Amino acid sequence: MARYTGPRCRLCRREGEKLFLKGIRCLTKKCAFERRPYPPGIHGPRKKGAKLTIYGMQLREKQKVKRIYGVLEGQFRRFFEMARKMPGNTGENLLILLEKRLDNVVFRMGFAHTRAQARQFVRHGHILVNGRKVDIPSYLVKAGDIIMVDEKFRGNYELNSAIEFHKQLPKADWLEVDYTNYVGKVLREPQRVDVTHPINERLIVELYSK
Repeated sequence: MARYTGPRCRLCRREGEKLFLKGIRCLTKKCAFERRPYPPGIHGPRKKGAKLTIYGMQLREKQKVKRIYGVLEGQFRRFFEMARKMPGNTGENLLILLEKRLDNVVFRMGFAHTRAQARQFVRHGHILVNGRKVDIPSYLVKAGDIIMVDEKFRGNYELNSAIEFHKQLPKADWLEVDYTNYVGKVLREPQRVDVTHPINERLIVELYSK
């Protein structure tokens, strides 16, 4: 499966806000966005008073969401088509589907510093769903699913470092985690209010509806 392998700090700078793609580093002075909070490239900071067009705002919102969840255009479009066929608000359905991705759930539970790292753990077969290995990051979890770290991987430094860091942070209401036993449970389906990053999904729906 294709994935972005370039510098992640450039993505935050391009979107004009922190997307927290590098975990703890984003909270330190080493964060590139703190030092250069303007788009990358030879042109430097944008001129004062410059405004995006409506299309530009729609495009940037779509790109931001893709980068937050670590998906490329083809897969993002498939999720949008799934969301459009579901009852209810298409934009909210899209975000809920992205939240239900296994790599995002592993990250939300605190078993990885970032979604990219969670994706790697899943792809390498370190994550079990209901007792069975699932190595598909886009696998959609459902209420009642038990997410567990494989016993052979529980001594991994990066895994335990992420757990220690996330112990200090508030947990998602729709997830339950037992760090002692490296296991978590999906208590319910995520809702729009569970998406913590500021996103205007209406712009994405307008972009794809043209």
